[in-house]
Amino acid sequence: MHLRYRFRLYPTAPQRRQLARTFGCVRTVHNDAIAARRAAYAAGRKYPSSVLLAKTLITEAKKTPEREWLAEVSAVVLQQALRDCDRAYKNFFDSLTGRRQGPGVGPPRWKRRSNTQTARFTKAARFRVLGNGRLRLPKIGDVTVAWSRELPSDPSSVTVIKTPTGKYFASFVVTADDGVDLHDPLPDDAETGIDLGLKDFAVLRGGKTIDNPKFFTRLERKLRKAQRSLSRKQKGSNNRAKARLRVAKVHEKIKNSRSDWINKQVHRIVSENQAVYAEDLNVQGLQRSRMSKSVHDAAFGMFLSRLESKSQRTGRTFVTVDRFFPSTRLCSDCGALTGPTGLEGLAVRRWECGCGASHDRDANAEINIRREGRRLVAAGPADTQNDSWSAGKTGTVPAQRVEAVTHP
Repeated sequence: MHLRYRFRLYPTAPQRRQLARTFGCVRTVHNDAIAARRAAYAAGRKYPSSVLLAKTLITEAKKTPEREWLAEVSAVVLQQALRDCDRAYKNFFDSLTGRRQGPGVGPPRWKRRSNTQTARFTKAARFRVLGNGRLRLPKIGDVTVAWSRELPSDPSSVTVIKTPTGKYFASFVVTADDGVDLHDPLPDDAETGIDLGLKDFAVLRGGKTIDNPKFFTRLERKLRKAQRSLSRKQKGSNNRAKARLRVAKVHEKIKNSRSDWINKQVHRIVSENQAVYAEDLNVQGLQRSRMSKSVHDAAFGMFLSRLESKSQRTGRTFVTVDRFFPSTRLCSDCGALTGPTGLEGLAVRRWECGCGASHDRDANAEINIRREGRRLVAAGPADTQNDSWSAGKTGTVPAQRVEAVTHP
């Protein structure tokens, strides 16, 4: 498998100037490629290939007075800019024709100087990590790296990143064997279901809850104040640049706090459980609902993707339960679908079934998700009974599900 390791860089003043020159050249080649392809489309000409664009926008452009400064940076990063742009167009076309799975992908957009800047060096650029811990980049020099851990193997590429707040990072891509991060196996009964929500971020086995940190909500007032100040600054002025930096720092703090918190929660869940069962949420659909801001703040998609990746790397079992499985409505005692439904049912935190059982909404859902996940694992990959559940379905669970529901 391929893993990505990211470390902070501390370039010197001359290195920062050369990096700025490199980022500018990459941005120019990327934008020139988009402009050339849009012009070809408008004129009804054939889609220009990367080989033709490399010859036109890099090799021949270096000989012109307008683009002669492209020769001051490594040619590898310019070639990678064209490959990345071509890949973005391919994803766009595949999305239009249905060859690409998942949500629709738009065409590549212009790179801006105020956004995140990147430059990717491959092995062809002959970058390398020196014995003194520094990173040698062609035409830039030996850059200081704040190493927090060792790389499991030699990197195949490194992407140098400059954030809108002016920080530099090196993102290495390495190849690691499956199971390189295996944890000691736990007992088979060390398992949990995960019921995600906005009141509590997650409810685990035994009614254990993870509080919703609400990172964006905490800093929303500060962000609003910084954005209001930015809107009042004259475009192109130094004060506007300073105001934009303040806004970027608030966004960065929210992003880093959320990412760090999710990593810690994922690590703890994987360390304590041999098997993890979660609901396959329609995150994009939730983000278009009236709760969109809270759903964005919770970052359910990031949490589930990292949990799945961490489980695979550590040898844990990770199973997603069908999103239409009525985990909330299903009574964990008798299997009847008598729980709260619809938007009006969101306010119901406790409910009673006709069998006399009283349930906490989220704890009951966790039990049902865990049992359904356990059934899917027992059925194996050949299981074809994972039917789609309807939100308006009434009655009791089908016969093939009763055994999984009525036994712990």
